[in-house]
Amino acid sequence: MTAHQTPEPPQGGSGAGQRLRAAADAISNGLNVIGTLLILGLVVLVNADVIGRELFLAPVSGVPEIVSMSIVAIVFLQVSQAFRMGRFTRTDAFLDIVARRAPRLRHAIELVYTVAAFALVWFVFSASYPLFQKAWERNTYVGTFGDFTAPDWPVKLVILIGCAALMMQMLITGIVAAWHLFAGQPDAPAENGR
Repeated sequence: MTAHQTPEPPQGGSGAGQRLRAAADAISNGLNVIGTLLILGLVVLVNADVIGRELFLAPVSGVPEIVSMSIVAIVFLQVSQAFRMGRFTRTDAFLDIVARRAPRLRHAIELVYTVAAFALVWFVFSASYPLFQKAWERNTYVGTFGDFTAPDWPVKLVILIGCAALMMQMLITGIVAAWHLFAGQPDAPAENGR
């Protein structure tokens, strides 16, 4: 991981900016932990299903539905942390070369990347909100009536929460990139793992 993957706010910045960054990071970390716990829960559920199916001829009802819904939830719970940690797919080798020769150009590219990504996530959020609203109002469910059913709206809500957390991280990254670009501030040394 390079020092330029996630720009850090300038040192000595406003206390409000630092608190906002800390709050956004705490939200992303919290969602990431929930996603990880959901993965562990799926491991237990799938193992219980396999053991129940093989040893007792009694599989756990609804495992395929729960797994498919959980995978979507896990992705959106962990996406903001992945962005924050610089783990989105992009060409860092190119950005590193640009940063050595023209740091401001690198920040301009970072800003364009962040604005474009923000717009894309906004479209996902905008398209997902009516789906959540419909699932909530109509109380739609997945599964087979009489065997296993689960409401559909919690996953739709997690998609909205994940998109909002990701947009929050992108907004912060965009502001920092714009700050470096327009204020001409040198890069702050990156912390380990950031």
